[in-house]
Amino acid sequence: MKKLTYVWVVAVMVLVAFRPSAMGWSQPHQIITKAALDVLPAWQKAMLGEELFQLGDDYCLIPDHVFTDREKARYAMVEGQPKEVYRLNLHLPAQQAENLETTRYFLGRAVEAARAGNIQDAARYMGTVCHQIEDYGSPSHTMPGDNMFTLLQQFLPPPDAMKGTLLHGPVESGEFSISLTGYKPALLGATVEEAAWKLMHRIHECILNARSTTIPIIEGLYQGNAARVEEFQKKAAQKDAEVVADAVYTMLCLGRYSAGELEASPEGQGLNRHPVGTLFPVEAVGLYYPQSQFFSSPYWGCPRSGVVLAEGKRPQSLQLTVEVSGVPESRTFDNGISAGMGRSLTFLLPAGVYSRFTVFGGLHREMGVQGRVEFKLSGDGKVLCVGTV
Repeated sequence: MKKLTYVWVVAVMVLVAFRPSAMGWSQPHQIITKAALDVLPAWQKAMLGEELFQLGDDYCLIPDHVFTDREKARYAMVEGQPKEVYRLNLHLPAQQAENLETTRYFLGRAVEAARAGNIQDAARYMGTVCHQIEDYGSPSHTMPGDNMFTLLQQFLPPPDAMKGTLLHGPVESGEFSISLTGYKPALLGATVEEAAWKLMHRIHECILNARSTTIPIIEGLYQGNAARVEEFQKKAAQKDAEVVADAVYTMLCLGRYSAGELEASPEGQGLNRHPVGTLFPVEAVGLYYPQSQFFSSPYWGCPRSGVVLAEGKRPQSLQLTVEVSGVPESRTFDNGISAGMGRSLTFLLPAGVYSRFTVFGGLHREMGVQGRVEFKLSGDGKVLCVGTV
């Protein structure tokens, strides 16, 4: 495994970088994967050949069958260790570093096999990547440590007919259909490192989207409203299918073309620059900020992307005074993160992908006029720069 790059940033920032106990989705894995495969370009469908059908019908289920289908089990295991390791976090997300390592490993194995012309192995590893995306974006896996929803039912009590029911299965199961007609898969990177990193953050979108569907699905189950259950299951599945399409498209592109060819392609034109301020830092455990990250001075809240809260309740734009050719200039930023004093934010950046890291840091030009703060930027355990405002 390649070494991860860690970056710590403190204060208001604008950043740019040049056997499991539960199984999410169950039957809909095939529905989601097939919808994603349908929108691949013709050359990729031809490249997969007979494995196209197998990927949507069988391989996307490999992580659920590792104890019953030993022939394919190795495609959900990490080889080269004293004993092959089955990655349980192919189903339930762990912390960012582990999630990224898992994504990068299986995505990398798929690309490696495709480059070697072994399309069957490539498609099987792709199936494992699809499964990971779909399980993270499953409404059944949205409550950390509570995928049977026993805790949630204490806050949202069930009707008498459903008391004692484990909701994991009912929340995820269904025979709905989805379509991505008109969706064009996106290239996530010109290298495995870049693609895995961007895919991890695309998966974060799936997780947040799925969380918005969980309670409506449970309410529909309580009400016996099958149409409401299906409506929100499809909302979660649709987003999963889009990200699966991006992932498979990217793996096949990486399997056929060099990094230089991909960077020179129309799809690769925006790959050399990425706004870090839109991403979740490592401190946002489970994609939400723990109590230790909240603060009360000069305003109450937790780190936020794109805004700062005045008095803990009114969103304000990110505004800094920066020097341009020695002349102070007021700027408003759409991309960036607000943070309280004494709080560190850590971002994982893909090794060897970007050559430059640019950050504007300072006190809010209206709410921070009487303050003074020291900023420290570190990477890979070294202090890169220190500044006082």
